[in-house]
Amino acid sequence: MTKHASTPMKRPTGFVERIPVVRPEENEITEEGSTRRTFLSYAIGAITGLIALVVGIPAVGYIVSPALKKEGEKWIPVGSIRKAKIGVPTLFKAKIVRKVGWEKNVSEEAMYALTEDGKSFTVLSNVCTHLGCRVHWDSDKNSYFCPCHGAVFDKQGNVVAGPPPRPLDRFQNKVENGKLYILGG
Repeated sequence: MTKHASTPMKRPTGFVERIPVVRPEENEITEEGSTRRTFLSYAIGAITGLIALVVGIPAVGYIVSPALKKEGEKWIPVGSIRKAKIGVPTLFKAKIVRKVGWEKNVSEEAMYALTEDGKSFTVLSNVCTHLGCRVHWDSDKNSYFCPCHGAVFDKQGNVVAGPPPRPLDRFQNKVENGKLYILGG
C-alpha cells in the first residue's frame, strides 16, 4: 500500500508528544553572559597570543640586532716603530677583523709607514686609487709604483704620473708604547 504525503500518519495509542526544549545557540549570549565554550576559546586565544609575544619579541630582536649594530672603528696594532726606517717608507702588515651583521671577515692589509723623526708617522695604503692594484716602493726612483697601468706616487702618496684620480689613501694613526696603530674596522 502506498502512502500519500497528504495523509497524516497515525500515532500509536498512548503516545505522548514531547515539546522540544529551546536551548541557546553555542555562540549566543545568554542572560548569564557568554557560554563556557566561547569563554574558553577567548581564553585560549589570549594565552596563545601572550606566549607568542613572550617568545617572539626576543627572537626577532636576536635575529635582527646584529644587522642593526654598527661596529665602531677601533685602533689596530700594526707593528713596532723600531721597524720603521727614518725617511724611507716601510711596509707593515696587519690582520684586520671586520664584522658585518653575522659575517666576520679577516683580511691581511699592507700599508707603508713613513717617518722623518721617528715620532710622527704618515701611514699610506698600498692600494692604487685607480683600479685597486697593489703599489710597491721603488727606492731607486724614490716613489711608489703601480705595475697595472704605470701609476707613480711620490713619497707622501701624491700622484706624479698615470691615471689615478687621487693620492694614496691615508690611515689615521697613533703611536703608543712603541707600537704603531691605525684606525680601522
